[in-house]
Amino acid sequence: MLLALMIEDMLADLGHQVVALATRLEPAVALARTVEADVAILDINLAGARSFPIADVLQSRGIPFVFATGYGSLGLNEAHAGALTVKKPFEAKDLSAAIGAVLG
Repeated sequence: MLLALMIEDMLADLGHQVVALATRLEPAVALARTVEADVAILDINLAGARSFPIADVLQSRGIPFVFATGYGSLGLNEAHAGALTVKKPFEAKDLSAAIGAVLG
């Protein structure tokens, strides 16, 4: 939860509005199905569960996302091997660059 709040603060400092926050897989998947967002930041590990099902839902809806992980691209599964990651710990400038990259 602390990391989620830190990212939320970084996003606010960068001028973005956070429209939803979930720290567990099931509520996050439900949010991914309904949320109206320009981009999502997904921690790969949500309380011991992998966030790949969330990425799948977002991808099917055309919502770009960035994975946040301590393992960098090595933490991705095969289906998401090409996804953009920011490696923890990261700074606001890293997050900003990642968001810019997925939004084009």
